[in-house]
Amino acid sequence: MSLLTCRGLSRRVLRDVDLDVAPGERVGLLGESGAGKTTLLRALLALEEPDAGTVACRGRAVRPGPARRLRWYRRLVQHVPQDPATTLDPRARVRELVALPVHRLGTPEERRRAGELVEEALDLVGLPADRRAARPGELSGGQAQRVAIARALVLRPRLLLADEPVSGLDLPLRELVLETLRTVSEQRGTALLLVSHDVAAVAALCGRTLVLSQGRLVEDAPTRELLTAPRHPAARALVEAVPVLP
Repeated sequence: MSLLTCRGLSRRVLRDVDLDVAPGERVGLLGESGAGKTTLLRALLALEEPDAGTVACRGRAVRPGPARRLRWYRRLVQHVPQDPATTLDPRARVRELVALPVHRLGTPEERRRAGELVEEALDLVGLPADRRAARPGELSGGQAQRVAIARALVLRPRLLLADEPVSGLDLPLRELVLETLRTVSEQRGTALLLVSHDVAAVAALCGRTLVLSQGRLVEDAPTRELLTAPRHPAARALVEAVPVLP
């Protein structure tokens, strides 16, 4: 059974999108600006009701609704935002930020073990110990992104939906964040849907790649195959836009 599935999804620019992510799978979703990536992500996160179609997790329907009704889904599927600075409370310290999902979604036992779970998540993303009492304004861009990933991981979700997680980062930080996501996936078996316009980031992480163009999924292929022999013009344009070193 697929971990996450959508069938016939239509919303604004989106037209009849079918998508599957299997347990432990790393899937890239590529598309130019305006292709509908953000709209699709919001529908998958149950933040927007689709005009048509369905979203399901482990065969169970997922629709926007009260937080109580979606608690089971938020435990299984977590979001890594594009710009963590906008989602990290500037008044809170790192450990408090990472503990938020435990207090909101955790079981009584998990809440008792919140400190242990927080340290485990921060260890996994490699945040130095001397940064764990800092506030967001005291962190570098790469450190803030690692905090956002740790917060998403603290309850051991089965799937991460990552929205342009390396956008705007310089090369060393970019490589660090990509390696963090790979480590998480390999060590915990966490599935990943990497939403991006960055072909190189998707190629570094994902075994399968989807291409969204003008609201439709126009290609679904193993990443190596898509990079070497893209079939659809939109996929070809994305691949050809990647700089090639002499």
